[in-house]
Amino acid sequence: MLERTARELSDLLARCEISAETLTQAFLQAIRQRDPQVRAFLHVDEDAALEQARSVDARRRRGESLGSLAGVPVAIKDLICVRGQPATCASKMLQTFRPPYDAHVIERLRQADAVLLGRTNMDEFAMGSSTENSAFQTTRNPWDLERIPGGSSGGSAAAVAACETPLALGSDTGGSIRQPAALCGVVGMKPSYGRVSRYGLIAFASSLDQIGPFGHDVADAALLFDAVAGHDPRDSTSVNRPAPICRQTFDRDIEPLALGVVREHFDAGLDSEVERAVREAIRVYERLGAKIVEVSLPHAKYAVATYYLVATAEASSNLARYDGVHFGHRSREHSDLIDMYCRSRGEGFGPEVKRRIMLGTHALSSGYKDAYYLKALKVRRLIHDDYARAFGQCDAILGPTSPTPAFKIGERGNDPLAMYLADIYTIGANLAGIPGISIPCGFTRSGLPVGLQLLAAPFEEEKLFRIARTFERATDWHTRRPRFVS
Repeated sequence: MLERTARELSDLLARCEISAETLTQAFLQAIRQRDPQVRAFLHVDEDAALEQARSVDARRRRGESLGSLAGVPVAIKDLICVRGQPATCASKMLQTFRPPYDAHVIERLRQADAVLLGRTNMDEFAMGSSTENSAFQTTRNPWDLERIPGGSSGGSAAAVAACETPLALGSDTGGSIRQPAALCGVVGMKPSYGRVSRYGLIAFASSLDQIGPFGHDVADAALLFDAVAGHDPRDSTSVNRPAPICRQTFDRDIEPLALGVVREHFDAGLDSEVERAVREAIRVYERLGAKIVEVSLPHAKYAVATYYLVATAEASSNLARYDGVHFGHRSREHSDLIDMYCRSRGEGFGPEVKRRIMLGTHALSSGYKDAYYLKALKVRRLIHDDYARAFGQCDAILGPTSPTPAFKIGERGNDPLAMYLADIYTIGANLAGIPGISIPCGFTRSGLPVGLQLLAAPFEEEKLFRIARTFERATDWHTRRPRFVS
């Protein structure tokens, strides 16, 4: 039962072949047994989860109308606010914070009658690509416990891969859903910017952040996407247009189908085994009748530099509120107000967060703003235009999600640049505001998952799911589960 997809579990629940309470107990037991190895969860509220499950069962017995996720467990990344539960962002700065309200996506999950299992680990304030930057624990990849699960949503990806939850929410600022999905062998999807409300999402970089789903397959991701997508007037960047109901259309073919392969995505730095798996995935699409065209993103080589100016500048601004007075940890020992600010932020933030705050503050400082931040915004527009031209030639762009498989824990801890380059294929989608999905497309010889990334034009999530499902129907990579949970 634990290895079934969310859609299969939903069908079992609807037919009353299993109760929501029994299903929730099964996943809570799996967390107790497996999470001491995986360390995906920071907080599990068993009593609240079981209470939600029993409520669903009681309403089902009374014949009441239920939501699309009735009784299905969902895990939540620890930067999405859930009323009364910890929302630490995996940081000492927010170690004692319990939000007094639900994020918009949590309201939507409650309306869908989902069961909220708990809070998943992440890189502190979503800053990282390995989930090693958490202030509390290092999450491990279920396929190899000596390796990282990716980041920053590594806890959510690992929890789904380890079958500790069928569904999870993460956030994606530069690849933080798609990259861990690829490294953990699950499906992870970043919606278009503005498609899912950021109300109640603790911000890293406000013009880049977006909440999205994890699941075992495309159907699961579509099911969770449908539950949370849609307009919210409390988020000024939320787009007021109807969200598609992707779970109803994801199995339909797209004919004719043209897919773009970016020549710049197969340059030096791409692992040979990752390239082999991705090129085989391209051949699968060709055998299915897709036309493969070569496209170019000429400004892609500037994406990493652009991203780490825009994202760090916004982080510097967003994280200024955590000063020990308005929000966050306050140092117990200080001599005056300035000393209190310094000590509070010094004690509350970890090394990577401090590094990005300093980079962003420098980029915004007098005499440097025009040279760095404003120029980065101009290059961001050029990157956006590159994608727009590419989508004039194809329905979607496909290529590798990550340049390498999962690396070993500690392997890149002293090399920030190498860590930043882990997002080289994913950050462009955030800069352009377009949707992207990572789906399993193979394994290395040592048994590590490889992810295929698909990107579509803004607000074409429905098309994206259909194209991803086309590949999934022809392969079985998404059915594989880590050996240690078998």
